[in-house]
Amino acid sequence: MIDPDTQASNWTEDGEDDAEEMPLSLRLSIADTLTLGNATCGFMAVYFTTTGILIPHLQGSQETGMARHSAATAVILMLLAAIFDLCDGLVARKLRSSPMGAELDNLSDLISFGLAPAYFVLVYGMVADDAHQRVSAVAAIVVLLAVVLRLARFSCVSVKDGMFQGMPSPFGALTVVSIVLLELPFIPTLLAIIGTAWLMVSRVEYPKPRGVLAVAMLGWIVSAMGMLAAWAFDAPGGQVLLQTGCALQIVMAATIPLFATARRVNTFRDNRRESRAARAAQ
Repeated sequence: MIDPDTQASNWTEDGEDDAEEMPLSLRLSIADTLTLGNATCGFMAVYFTTTGILIPHLQGSQETGMARHSAATAVILMLLAAIFDLCDGLVARKLRSSPMGAELDNLSDLISFGLAPAYFVLVYGMVADDAHQRVSAVAAIVVLLAVVLRLARFSCVSVKDGMFQGMPSPFGALTVVSIVLLELPFIPTLLAIIGTAWLMVSRVEYPKPRGVLAVAMLGWIVSAMGMLAAWAFDAPGGQVLLQTGCALQIVMAATIPLFATARRVNTFRDNRRESRAARAAQ
């Protein structure tokens, strides 16, 4: 026969053990909360792209102001997701992250910097006058798969401390939407989008945003939000500001790999000089 008091005691002890163990894997940290903000922004970017751009276009609406406001809102939400992504890493290093932190970060990045920009490209192919819908759909799939492959590789490949291998997905997503907003002809737009997707899965090294670089990136994101707001509300010079910001984003995306390549070449040359000097000394 089982003693009720003993059974109750055992149940209480087991319950206490479970209560002590489960929060270690289920409790959300401050960094995890920021990560969930990242995912929320990505989802809302898809929402505004659908309700403000795609649906009015399918209904034959000629209201361009609403589409401009919705496009700006969607991109601002992606920028806000990038801020959340930047801050959750900083907070996780300063404080702590739950065991779910890495998985939450990857899943949130997939929504905000994979699905949202890919969907933006897809809708662009449906509403732009000179775009081809099926080709744009292929480009959107390429962007999405590039982010999926990049995030999967990031989880299982070790790289040098302080460096990313391939263009970071937030930077890639902002570059993709900048290419679309710049309103270039369809073929150059398509080639630039595919080129950005290739950079995300390439082995080109990008510095991680830490210290001064993190502050500079945060300042750039806030400036981009201001440019988008000026364009959305049709402020004087808003169109010029938007085009300037998009062009700068694309230029940065194109030049960073050149600096990285030049640094790698210089390192290779320095190593060869050192090896030759060592041989001569022998």
